[in-house]
Amino acid sequence: MSVRLTLAAFEPGALVSEFCGGRTEVGAVATFTGIARAEEGQTTTLELEAYPGFTEREIEKIALQAKARFRLIDLQVLHRIGRIAPGEPIVFVATAARHRREAFEACDFLMDYLKSRAPFWKKEHGPDGARWIEPREQDHADVARWEP
Repeated sequence: MSVRLTLAAFEPGALVSEFCGGRTEVGAVATFTGIARAEEGQTTTLELEAYPGFTEREIEKIALQAKARFRLIDLQVLHRIGRIAPGEPIVFVATAARHRREAFEACDFLMDYLKSRAPFWKKEHGPDGARWIEPREQDHADVARWEP
């Protein structure tokens, strides 16, 4: 299991190849890559802030829940922080399981958490200045479906 934050850009295809390499007991790998949007010219830069150490520990807690809940063999979460240009990857999530359903659901579960509850602070910069971004109502509804 790997949870990392990075200031550096990353190549999702290379991460998929690395994550899949040498796995002989995995029947399915599901991945998700989130990409920064330009929001029709309203966003020139996305800025993500985190508390080093704390943010990773909080994501690791939900990652351990996902691993147990969906019987994962392995998982990886790589999340950018700092300034990100439109078109650049922000987040990469990979899940490995014996069967596809568990891999898909775990990937979805992790992304719902990352989008709405992970301790990140997001700010969009654009022609009209900067504004903080809060999770949308849909983001809260998405994560709520996983709760008992």
